[in-house]
Amino acid sequence: MNYPATNLRIEVAGQTNVGMKRAHNEDNFSIMEENGLYVVADGMGGHASGEVASKMAVDSLRDFFATTQNDPERTWPYKMDRSKGYEENRLITGIKLANLRIYESAQRDAKQRGMGTTIVTMFAVQDGVYVAHVGDSRVYRIRENKIEQLTEDHSLLNDYIKMKKLTPEEIEKFPHKNVIVRALGMKDTVKVDTRFEQPRANDIYLLCSDGLSGPVTDPEMLQIVTGAPDIQAASNRLIEKANENGGPDNITVVLARWVS
Repeated sequence: MNYPATNLRIEVAGQTNVGMKRAHNEDNFSIMEENGLYVVADGMGGHASGEVASKMAVDSLRDFFATTQNDPERTWPYKMDRSKGYEENRLITGIKLANLRIYESAQRDAKQRGMGTTIVTMFAVQDGVYVAHVGDSRVYRIRENKIEQLTEDHSLLNDYIKMKKLTPEEIEKFPHKNVIVRALGMKDTVKVDTRFEQPRANDIYLLCSDGLSGPVTDPEMLQIVTGAPDIQAASNRLIEKANENGGPDNITVVLARWVS
């Protein structure tokens, strides 16, 4: 995809892997280059309903972006937040709509009760990118040989870290690492966190589920991505590394590199 504001192009690679411990993959991802939209979703709920929730999130967002691309005047299911621009509102609305669809589906079907999914998205617009997320899937930016996490985990562990300033040892032994305090499908409404970024040439943005960010440290990710010949090789190596480090969960990664 060409990036008009700065004459940069975006190269993208993405893949998902079941990992070493799980019987099936509840993650989903999508690269919608025609919309400049990149999505990773990590489902939860067991009995394959996490898989249903993450797929529903990705499909719902894709459908909403397709219909609003062709028909900008289309009535949205939510009011616009006047403090934000059209494109940011569009991204937030698409995620809120996905949340409602998952929630309503779970209310209708007892087998899906309690299903949910994280979601992390990046949306390339005329003058930059919007990052939006719910849950503990992450976006990182790799720039000038440094890695920075751009999202804040909506997890019990992160809440404790903020409140109590846990030591590294307490963080390592924290008993409820997998508890998510915000996700799609938990309630009929959801708060979506967003931020705006202006990528530069050679920046790489990394979207991932916690199957990558859990077993692979930030310095390891940085070393792999900057040491790989291209982003496809980097995504392969990131998944390999997560599996080498135990592969306790499904692993999904999307890499987007800005090139001149």
